[in-house]
Parts: sequence; C-alpha cells; structure tokens
Amino acid sequence: MVVKTHSKGRGVTGLQVGASNVRRYFPKHVEVIELQLDHLQIQCGLKPDFWQGQPEIYDPRLCAWLESKSFSERPGKRPMPLAMIPAGKNCFRLRPISQTGQPRSRQAPSVFNPA
Repeated sequence: MVVKTHSKGRGVTGLQVGASNVRRYFPKHVEVIELQLDHLQIQCGLKPDFWQGQPEIYDPRLCAWLESKSFSERPGKRPMPLAMIPAGKNCFRLRPISQTGQPRSRQAPSVFNPA
C-alpha cells in the first residue's frame, strides 16, 4: 500500500495511511502495529480515531526515522509517498518509493551471471 508523510506541525511527522487502506489492512480490534524501519522494529499504537476519519500514525521514533531519511514534509514541498508492505500479522515494512512507483531496494543488482 502507498502511504504519505504527514506533518502535525514543527517536529511531528507521521504517516497518512488513507481510509481505503485502513479498511483493507487494519482490523478494528488491533491497537498496536509493528513497523520495520530499516534495521529498527517499533510498535506504534493506533488511536480509535484511526478508524473514524483520521487514518494517521504518529510515534516519536517513527518521526525521528522519517526526519533522518529526509522523508519529513518540508515547507513548500509535497508529502513523500512511501510503501508500507505487509510483513506478517499486524506488521509492516516501510520503504521509500522510487520514481517508477516501486519500493526501492537497498541491494545492488548482481553483475555476475553464470550463464
């Protein structure tokens, strides 16, 4: 699913998930999800408003990660799209999206071809 960075003000950046993604990927009884951010795995709480028109995820560790990767919103710039990839029960990997719309991989392509 594609999500976007969302700023609540200075120094508070999170994710705008979108209502259709909430209906598709997040059961209402779930209070906590896990996010895999590179080598870091965090748990983020989901507030009741998440299912009632405010599908946003905020956590200080998520904010710090987004800002360290320059994914936070900057004045005059558009929100950054990110891929939020299901990785187990209530667990998602967060990845940048390339210009082609695909999640960017950190692995270099193999130049060795044994054929």
